[in-house]
Amino acid sequence: MNTTLALPQSPRLLKTLVARPSTTLAAVVFGLVVVAALLSPWLAPFSASQLSIINRLKVPDAVHLMGTDELGRDVFSRLLIGGQTSLGVGLSVVVLTALFGVTLGILAGYFRRLDAPLSRLIDAMMAFPDILLAIALVAALGPSTSNVIIALSVVYTPRLARVIRASTLVIRELPYIEAAKALGVATPVILWRHILRNLTSPLLVQCTFIFANAILAEAGLSFLGVGISADIPTWGTMISQGRQYMDQAGWIMLFPGLAIVITVLSLQLLGDGLRDMLDPRLAKGA
Repeated sequence: MNTTLALPQSPRLLKTLVARPSTTLAAVVFGLVVVAALLSPWLAPFSASQLSIINRLKVPDAVHLMGTDELGRDVFSRLLIGGQTSLGVGLSVVVLTALFGVTLGILAGYFRRLDAPLSRLIDAMMAFPDILLAIALVAALGPSTSNVIIALSVVYTPRLARVIRASTLVIRELPYIEAAKALGVATPVILWRHILRNLTSPLLVQCTFIFANAILAEAGLSFLGVGISADIPTWGTMISQGRQYMDQAGWIMLFPGLAIVITVLSLQLLGDGLRDMLDPRLAKGA
C-alpha cells in the first residue's frame, strides 16, 4: 500500500504546466534570474566596486546599459552581482527555516505532550510583526549577511512550523499511521517515512513564499540601513544608496526595484501554481 502522497508524475506535471502559462512563465523568469546571478562574474562588464568619478550619474547608454551611480559604478554590473547576495540570502533563509520549522512543526503535531508548549512558543514568536522583529534581531546581533539570515530565519520559522504542525495533526490520525504503530514500527521511522514524505507538497509551496518574502525583507532591512553592509552590493542597498539621487538619476533605484518585483512576483506565481498542482482538491477543479 502506498502510504505517501506522490508528487505529480513527469507527463502529468508537464501537461499541467502547459495548461498554466502563468506558472510556466514564472518558472522560466525565475530560472533566468538565478542563471544571471550565478553567471554574474562572467556576465558583468565591469567590477561592482570599480569607481569612475568622471562617469558618475551617467544615463544608460551602449557602454553602461543601466547607467552609473553617484560614484560612477556600473549599475548593470552591480545589479547582476547584487543578485547573488540577495538570492543567496533568500536561499539560506529557506534552508534554515525549513530545517527548524519542519522539526518544530512535526514535534508539535505528532507528540501530544509537546503540542501545547511548542504551540505557545510559536504563537508568541508570531505575535511580533515580521519587519519589526527582524530589525530588533539585526540590531541586537549587528548588521552583517549572516546575522540578517539568522534574523529572517527566526522570523519565518514559526510561520512554517504552524503549517507543518497543522498538516502533521491530520496525517497523524490516518489509518496507516495507526497500523504502523500497531506493528511496532519505531517512531523515528514513522516520522521520516510516513509523515515527513507526506509534508513534501506543503513544504515546497511554503518555501517558495518564504524565498520571496526573505528577498523583500532583506531589501527592506538594507534600505533602512540595518541590514547587510553598504559595501556589499545587494538590490536593497542599491535602492537605499540611490534614493538621494532619485530626482536626477532615477535609474539607480529603478532597475534594482524592477529586479526585486520581477523575482518576487515570479516566485509568488510559481508558489501559487505549485499549490494548485500538488493539492488534489484544487487539481481536480483545474
